[in-house]
Amino acid sequence: MSTDRRIQRIALAYSGGLDTSVMIPWLRANYDCEVVAVVADVGQEEDFEAVRAKAIATGAVACEVVDLKAEFAAEYLFPALRAGAVYEHGYLLGTALARPLIAKAQVEVALAHGCDALAHGCTGKGNDQVRFEVTYRTLAPQLRVVAPWREWDLRSREDEFAYAEARGISLPITPEKPYSIDQNLWHTSTEGGVLEDPAMAPPDDIYQMTTDPADAPDEPRVVEIEGMPIESRPEGHMLMIRNRDVPGVVGKIGTILGRSGVNIAGIHLGRTTDREGAVSIVDVDHPVPAEAIAEIESFEEITRVRSVLV
Repeated sequence: MSTDRRIQRIALAYSGGLDTSVMIPWLRANYDCEVVAVVADVGQEEDFEAVRAKAIATGAVACEVVDLKAEFAAEYLFPALRAGAVYEHGYLLGTALARPLIAKAQVEVALAHGCDALAHGCTGKGNDQVRFEVTYRTLAPQLRVVAPWREWDLRSREDEFAYAEARGISLPITPEKPYSIDQNLWHTSTEGGVLEDPAMAPPDDIYQMTTDPADAPDEPRVVEIEGMPIESRPEGHMLMIRNRDVPGVVGKIGTILGRSGVNIAGIHLGRTTDREGAVSIVDVDHPVPAEAIAEIESFEEITRVRSVLV
């Protein structure tokens, strides 16, 4: 645990979830510094005013909500789609795509607020810490990096629950459903709890975007994409893509596919993912070459698919 007094103000990548909820008071107590909360709107369903109010109530001197949806869709999601980006030949990217953009926005807010350090809620064992910190070092190498999960003596979610309860901090999850959920315009991933047991099937209530295939419509729906998706326009069973509402298009396509139960991507290391904005269908065991994906202009939604590439 650090007691370095040189840090005066830290910009924290903040979501209002379990980890970052306890980090604001922890950073203030252990670094004796001010905390600026940075909330990235990358398309998650969230009451951002409530998140802002919670950050201030738990000790942040400011909370900036940055709307990144349009940049995320145009500059990150569609390029990843064209590249056929699949991690370890099977895990479809969602969380990873947003992290560098979130870190970039965090750096911009930190510099605007005169911060001398950056903090994130990533654990010390995964790739997310690398995504954040490589971006930090690239854009603002002069800023210190604080990673509470690598420093504090909280060792589990149970410890965090106890820490929050002792300080009267409200949490969006409970010990009975201790899921860690990451959502953006492209996907929702859920980990923790029963999902850590490979012998257990994921419970139905974890899915937020996807309909169980058993409850999906029996009739297929045809969706046609003309060039780069830029607008949703229902015409019968067609979805014509014409204007510039890129985030809206992603959400509309995801809603259509989710209702048909084709968005569940499966389980990867104790994590389940249900996909939002899929626009091409692929068997991830035999990925479509990137050059072929770049040439796809339309597809028919079908009722039997193994997975959806996003």
